[in-house]
Amino acid sequence: MYQPTDVVTEEETVRTHVRGAYASQQNKILDHLDEHCKDWIERSPFLTLATVSASGQVDVSPKGDPAGFCKVLDDKSLAIPDRPGNHRYDSFLNILDTGRIGLCFFVPNRNEVVRVNGSAQIVRDMPLREMMVVQGRVPDFALLVRVEEAFYHCGKAIIRSKLWKPEKAASIEGLPTYATAIKDHAEDQRSIEEMEKMMKYNDEKRLYDE
Repeated sequence: MYQPTDVVTEEETVRTHVRGAYASQQNKILDHLDEHCKDWIERSPFLTLATVSASGQVDVSPKGDPAGFCKVLDDKSLAIPDRPGNHRYDSFLNILDTGRIGLCFFVPNRNEVVRVNGSAQIVRDMPLREMMVVQGRVPDFALLVRVEEAFYHCGKAIIRSKLWKPEKAASIEGLPTYATAIKDHAEDQRSIEEMEKMMKYNDEKRLYDE
């Protein structure tokens, strides 16, 4: 295991190398969703969702659906549908533990992101879940997020990564398929052909079905 030789342990060390934040960056943090944040979230088809357990175990999960799948309920509240996935429910277990959540909303072809931090609950209110029907499927659960911080984050990371420029992307030649990785990591005894067929079926037929 790699062992570092120069570990930073004090904020002062960081500050000697990095200038303080501009006033605009210090003052941009809202405690609610304004119209700019709402507009962004309602056009976002993809977000990352971060949670933490009581023991400090951190999890970040991708969530995606048609644009606007995360519902803005009011200035302080969001709702995110639960969709079929790996059935591990890491995010849910962490939320049951600590109730804390962090979100990062992406909009294709825009370099910026919108970040939201706050608390969360797992709810089953039927009127809420019925707002998030896709292909006739009502989600079994929803995450109710209470907004404590909301702000726009600059686009430098997206620009540097060229995320929205697929023609600039590195080759995927030689990358293992999902089926290959799962077979090896889980030591699954099924053939790779069976695994590939199952993954293809899941991607094409089971986006909203268990």
